[in-house]
Amino acid sequence: MNQKQINDAVDYIYTHGQKYAQAKAELTYMEEYRKTLKAKLMKEALANGCRSAATAEMEAYADVAYEEHLQALKQAVEVAEGYRWGLVSAQARVEVWRSLEASNRLMDRSVA
Repeated sequence: MNQKQINDAVDYIYTHGQKYAQAKAELTYMEEYRKTLKAKLMKEALANGCRSAATAEMEAYADVAYEEHLQALKQAVEVAEGYRWGLVSAQARVEVWRSLEASNRLMDRSVA
């Protein structure tokens, strides 16, 4: 592992940390908004003649807007996880480098 690879890993952590934070914030928002969307759709279903909360819930889950939100949520998870695993990978490369450097220092001491 050369110095450029280590610098690239550190740069990746620096530049993608904020992107991961934004993706995670978006994911959290979408997870929470799912509940709001369901409540709005249920309210609409009840106003349109559904006689029970169970039926309104079924209508909400079947609504196109809910399905679209789930697709967007799926996309948000993919983006956030992509950034997260990229960061984990870069951190692992730095840790491997640190271990190799420590081993090299130990070898240098034992030779001297």
